[in-house]
Amino acid sequence: MSSLPLLFKKEGLVEKHQVEGVDPSDRYFNRTVLVNRTPSGYAAKVMYEALTVEGRSHPTIAAAVQELIEAMQGFGFSRMRTRANFKGTKYLAEKETWVDYQDPA
Repeated sequence: MSSLPLLFKKEGLVEKHQVEGVDPSDRYFNRTVLVNRTPSGYAAKVMYEALTVEGRSHPTIAAAVQELIEAMQGFGFSRMRTRANFKGTKYLAEKETWVDYQDPA
């Protein structure tokens, strides 16, 4: 990863988030969400076993992660929550607050 501050970084990985929840076969899971800067904003991506879920570009990181969660819920994932673990190369020491996502009705 480049040592440029995130503000000046044009494209590439800018944050890593942790996602937890329950998979479609009712098993607890924990994965890393990669948030990349794109020419038009931010996009998030997660891999779970053979499934790769990748979102479109959004103006904010929160919107990119939200879309990713909604896509995973469409595959049957539930009780999901996320938090940022890395901003650039800086480890946040699991101090960030969890964001909980309500399951679709």
